[in-house]
Amino acid sequence: MKELLQYLAKSLVENPDAVVISEEERGDTIVYHVKVHPSDIGKVIGRQGRVAKSIRHVVSAAAYRQRQHVVVDIDS
Repeated sequence: MKELLQYLAKSLVENPDAVVISEEERGDTIVYHVKVHPSDIGKVIGRQGRVAKSIRHVVSAAAYRQRQHVVVDIDS
């Protein structure tokens, strides 16, 4: 999951080296915290959160196939 999320985030931003993804487990749920350069936050979130929502759907669908529950949190 982390590799998929990293690939998606790095392909959207202008500063791919600034993308940092950390993982946290909360019971049965895995929470991924995505940090990007402040100038790239708009590209990852998108208009009205459409890009962020799409990223969450793709990662959730991949996690569902592995019977996991995943939450994606986007930070600047």
